[in-house]
Amino acid sequence: MRLRGRKGIRESLERQPELVVLDAEPLRGKWSEFFGNDRPIYVELGMGKGRFISEMSARNPDINFIGVDMYDELIRRASEKARNVWSEKGVESPPNLALLRANIEHIEKMFAPGEIERIFLNFSDPWPKSKHARRRLTHPRFLQKYIELLNENGEIHFKTDSQSLFEFSLNSFAETELQLRNISLNLHKDGPREDLVFTEYESKFVEKGQNIYRCEAVIGAAALARYRDEKKRAAARTAEAEADTDTDTEVAADE
Repeated sequence: MRLRGRKGIRESLERQPELVVLDAEPLRGKWSEFFGNDRPIYVELGMGKGRFISEMSARNPDINFIGVDMYDELIRRASEKARNVWSEKGVESPPNLALLRANIEHIEKMFAPGEIERIFLNFSDPWPKSKHARRRLTHPRFLQKYIELLNENGEIHFKTDSQSLFEFSLNSFAETELQLRNISLNLHKDGPREDLVFTEYESKFVEKGQNIYRCEAVIGAAALARYRDEKKRAAARTAEAEADTDTDTEVAADE
């Protein structure tokens, strides 16, 4: 994808050091210093025009967000979107958001092991040709990098409109032996999920009635422990409900 940016776009980005990061390597392992706190860091890889990451940062002020893309023009548009979203709160510059211009191929140079808590992959390029499979952001070679960078609460949240990419991704997650939950083959079948933030693409696809595929990969040790505890509690509740039903049935029969 080639984007024609406005004249002077790089200079414009350079004038926003509180929001725009043009070189991540000096911040590797030091993102908490950039934000000035030790709050969890959520990263969107391939943020596009920035609607999702901007709205997520506004909804969740106690979490730090980083949107990553490799094109100056998309960083510019995302910076405008972020400032517009936060201006509605009376804030000039988002305090918990960074927009990073970088190539995801080198993500290990941007973040240190355990520095990230969540990764969002929203409507990534499906790279439909088989010969380009290694470029897909859910290819096992990328998943191995994410695993290294995610902390004990680490998760990956993945959304796409591409059935073929979703099928490929499920196989990649399985090959990497990751625990999946909340798998959906039609995320908005009962109407738009108001609890989730939409991307620009997602809004268009939903309006056209296209299926949105989504799943979450649970990776960190603490996240996995919580997931397993939740499953045990759910199983216990189900067993208790079934026992109550059996008791009611026996009482009714006796009567």
